[in-house]
Amino acid sequence: MEVLGFVAAEVPAALARQVAGLEAGVWPGAAPGHDPALTPRVMLLVDGAGAVAAALALLYKEIPLAGRTYRAAGLSAVVTRPELRGRGLGGRLVAAAHAELAADPAVDVALFSCDRPLAPFYEAAGFAQLPGTVLVGGTPGEPLATDAPGFDKAVLAAFFTDTGDRDREAFTGVRVPLHSGPVDRLW
Repeated sequence: MEVLGFVAAEVPAALARQVAGLEAGVWPGAAPGHDPALTPRVMLLVDGAGAVAAALALLYKEIPLAGRTYRAAGLSAVVTRPELRGRGLGGRLVAAAHAELAADPAVDVALFSCDRPLAPFYEAAGFAQLPGTVLVGGTPGEPLATDAPGFDKAVLAAFFTDTGDRDREAFTGVRVPLHSGPVDRLW
């Protein structure tokens, strides 16, 4: 298995079709793709025959918080082929995403939400929960927060700055104005 990364618009057609099929199986009816304003990158775990075993998207934007503007990245649309689940492949891809973000000098923080039962999966790949933190996605006029009724979301992060402990404090127990837009309302 090999990890491949692409700018979203440059994913080879055969791989893009496989990713679209995987996503449609998990999120039926969801529009494919991501908002180009979030500079999406796609990471894939592909076997030797060219079959996509797992996929995810990395989305990027600046987030103003605590008197500073953070260069943030988020994980989105993390999916593993159903018949391959439970073999550690999704975890391998998420760990590769963590490593890529940690090595990117343009990223201060990786920040995203997931269903609470999935938090240990992401923690095993190097992310940590932010207790009491709420991501407010959508737009300022039409927000979508991770504490909205019916949601049971955990917020996870990894900090890649020289002031990581201080930055973690700034993001813990607060409402973070993610405002990721109308397409990727919560990444």
